[in-house]
Amino acid sequence: MNEQFYNVSANPHVRDKASTHSIMLDVIIALLPATLFGWWNFGVNAVILTVLSIATCVISEYAWQYFMHKKITVGDMSAVLTGLLLAMNLPAGVPYWMPVLGGVFAIIVVKQLFGGLGQNFMNPALGARCFLLISFAGMMTDFSVKGFGTTFDATTGATPLAALKAGQAVNLKDMFLGLTPGTIGETSAILLILGGLYLIFKGIISWRIPICYIATLSIFVLLFGGHGFDAVYLAQHLCGGGLMLGAFFMATDYVTSPITPKGQIVFGILLGLLTGIFRIFGGSAEGVSYAIIFCNLLVPLIERFTTPTAFGKGGKN
Repeated sequence: MNEQFYNVSANPHVRDKASTHSIMLDVIIALLPATLFGWWNFGVNAVILTVLSIATCVISEYAWQYFMHKKITVGDMSAVLTGLLLAMNLPAGVPYWMPVLGGVFAIIVVKQLFGGLGQNFMNPALGARCFLLISFAGMMTDFSVKGFGTTFDATTGATPLAALKAGQAVNLKDMFLGLTPGTIGETSAILLILGGLYLIFKGIISWRIPICYIATLSIFVLLFGGHGFDAVYLAQHLCGGGLMLGAFFMATDYVTSPITPKGQIVFGILLGLLTGIFRIFGGSAEGVSYAIIFCNLLVPLIERFTTPTAFGKGGKN
């Protein structure tokens, strides 16, 4: 008599060819245009900082897992992506030890101490950026490096958003293309948008978070920006700073964002509101990083109130 056994496993019972490695690789591919542009824009120093950041994140993850006798998972490319995102959030003029310090903090403190991939409570790259920004504010806000493709005045180093907040004129075309001061990977709005659209088209991320984020911030700027319904002023806010990098590549992080459709909409709206408050009413011209980290902490609460009610006993019929 032949016996057949059923394999019983925990839900969700969804089959998909996607893996952590393939997802991370797609995000890296989407970031490549903005990364290469950042290297061309800011020169060899940007390349070195990127390599140091990625290498530090990979080595830190490998070393931690090796000495803690855990499964080595550097092959899933998550550490590579963290290192790349951290580098893209750094000014091109920071010293070489800074991406090393940031990479160790991102992987060991934010990621591994909380259980590794899937357990971290905030985006590791953003956590490291905020750590560096708080600890070394002067160096992290020095954008005076002039690259090969830039047309800005390297003696001032003011980002377009800082100039906009100070009432100075900024060039929208340069902001859209990326020929402005800023971090290595945040300046070119068009390349970041194209990368984000690639991820949406591939089904790697949902449109809900980035679109709700950008739409909410747009409404906030129009209502409270002090310029009325000025389309140029709005476009400058959308193209400036880390909005496009944050909206498409960091706010959509699987681990630290809601998985429910309603939760993603709420998450995106909260991100837009907080970013608007930080930019318009805060002391700094930026606000994307802190908005995302703050909303990361609210994800469990958001999902608690947006999880669909189950059918059956105790649920809706």
